[in-house]
Amino acid sequence: MAYDMEMSAARIKFGTFLAPHHPMGENPTLQFQRDLQFATHLDSLGFDEFWCGEHHSSGWEMIASPEMFLAAAGQVTHTIGLGTGVISLPYHHPFNVAQRIVQLDHMTRGRAMFGSGPGALPSDAYTLNIDPLTQRDRQDEALGVITRLLRGEDRFSYDCDWFTLRDAQLQLLPVQEHIPMVAASTISPSGMQLAGKYGMGVLSIASNSAEGIQALPTQWSFAQESAAKHGNTVDRKNWRVMLSWHIAETREEARSQAALGLQRWHNEYIHTILGRPGTVAVENPWELLDQFTGPAGGGAAVVGTPDDLVQAIRAIQESSGGFGVVLGFAHDWANRENTLKSWDLVARYVIPEINGYTANLRKSADFVIEKQSELMSGATAAVMQKIMGDEKAAAAMMTTMQQAAEQAANGSKKQDAAFQPGTGMPTTTKDKP
Repeated sequence: MAYDMEMSAARIKFGTFLAPHHPMGENPTLQFQRDLQFATHLDSLGFDEFWCGEHHSSGWEMIASPEMFLAAAGQVTHTIGLGTGVISLPYHHPFNVAQRIVQLDHMTRGRAMFGSGPGALPSDAYTLNIDPLTQRDRQDEALGVITRLLRGEDRFSYDCDWFTLRDAQLQLLPVQEHIPMVAASTISPSGMQLAGKYGMGVLSIASNSAEGIQALPTQWSFAQESAAKHGNTVDRKNWRVMLSWHIAETREEARSQAALGLQRWHNEYIHTILGRPGTVAVENPWELLDQFTGPAGGGAAVVGTPDDLVQAIRAIQESSGGFGVVLGFAHDWANRENTLKSWDLVARYVIPEINGYTANLRKSADFVIEKQSELMSGATAAVMQKIMGDEKAAAAMMTTMQQAAEQAANGSKKQDAAFQPGTGMPTTTKDKP
């Protein structure tokens, strides 16, 4: 697929996707606080977006209301966008979803982003007695109503087999004229098609797997075709692609920091709890790490240096045709200290390299090196001209030069003393035969 040249010149935004995936065992009250601290850390580093999801089972994913969490995050952050990644629309009355998003936008002073999906965990749908075969259609139906409410349309009624509205209209509209909206997309085309239908952005949440990476080159065409069919347009700058990484100053450090945590995440959560088809428990953590980061894993994760991540992002940009936002999958593969440092390294080195923030600094340094002789000789001549034009300054300079010459001569005499091996005593040139 040809790389979109316009996208190649555009600035890429960076953010995180916090499902969350936290191993069981830690105090959940403290974990909520640590997730809020994580949001403030990314905000202070200048990241653009922070997304968190909705889950009601599995033990590892304990944020049941992303709106509540993001409202709290809005009180301790300043500029970072705060998105629901995602609200499972079949679980809620659409009117309530629209109202909560509007309130979130006000409480975060216009930083809310609305992401929706059909529901990711089969156990959640089972608990709520929702037929999995209806979930995607219900997401579509709910979005049609929510978009009308957020636009502030005149009162309208709506009746279907799972919710009813009577003369509905929001009494409060968002701070933003247009709240950023995205549809979750996995490997199937449904999420992309839904985004095209409503002219929204996309959140590709399966791109941290080999299958998801392989599907990216063909995914955007589904959104374009759907948009054309429904008289809308879609923009690649609103395509958010999720990647998994752990970054350190060396590859060896990154691998040693992440190996055991990755193994626990894969064996305990992905394989044992979720039972994801095709997965097997892997006893050797280094073997598993190689599976995720090597060619066999399709680049599903980057565990290495900032340069490694830069290379991976550029490769996926080219293979996919281009996207606008990179979201790092938030995980606990490494301990807290090394995890925060990983994000710090991304902010310090990866983001400026990808977006060309340091390109002109390098050009400036190269220019000075190239013109070094000319610049220094000119500067020296200018200084000498001023000195020699002032009688006192010229006399002072001559005195200084004379003192420097005498010091150099004295230093040369001292260096004439040689060391005689075995004696520990110096000898002068006069003592030499």
